[in-house]
Amino acid sequence: MLKLYIVRHGETEWNKVDRIQGRLNSDLTEKGREYARLLGDKLKNTPFTGIISSPSQRAIETAQLIRGTETTPIQTDERIMEMHLGLWQGLTTKEIKEQFPSQYKTYMNQPNHYQKSGDGESFIEMFERAQDFLNEIQNSEMSGNLLVITHGLFIKVLYLIFKAVDIKDFWTEETVEGTSLTIVKLENGRFELLVEGDMSHVTQN
Repeated sequence: MLKLYIVRHGETEWNKVDRIQGRLNSDLTEKGREYARLLGDKLKNTPFTGIISSPSQRAIETAQLIRGTETTPIQTDERIMEMHLGLWQGLTTKEIKEQFPSQYKTYMNQPNHYQKSGDGESFIEMFERAQDFLNEIQNSEMSGNLLVITHGLFIKVLYLIFKAVDIKDFWTEETVEGTSLTIVKLENGRFELLVEGDMSHVTQN
């Protein structure tokens, strides 16, 4: 049996001002770092057989803070990077609404029909790489506990897969908080969602 401990990176400076990161990066805030340390404390008695992180620096730093003094290697996988939002990256949501009003409306109301911006990707393309990542895990012989550090939109698309929900209903899922913990069990080739978006490492402190 394998358990996936799926975590969104900690809060960043751009998160605070509602600026879209996508494949760009901004530094973790002190709050983001502290929440990651708190999650590390919560998980300190959970032995991880592996850690997989998005290559984005905000995810790698979050993984390092959660890992603490342990020596489990951190591997990176481009398939679990955030959705590539093309020309929107680096803009605030307000700026996107002003510059790309029709496209943003489709993005929020009909994600299954959203056409990628510039060299970005669609929800369908993100869904496909998420499915590819999960298929590889299903076909592996991994067992124990695997820590996966990734991003908000990517975690929401994982929820669609785990719950068998259509892409058109992407935004019905709750917002994924920074350092929230989702636990999924893989047994007999099937994923079972055990914990979703848990923030008790913060609320209990």
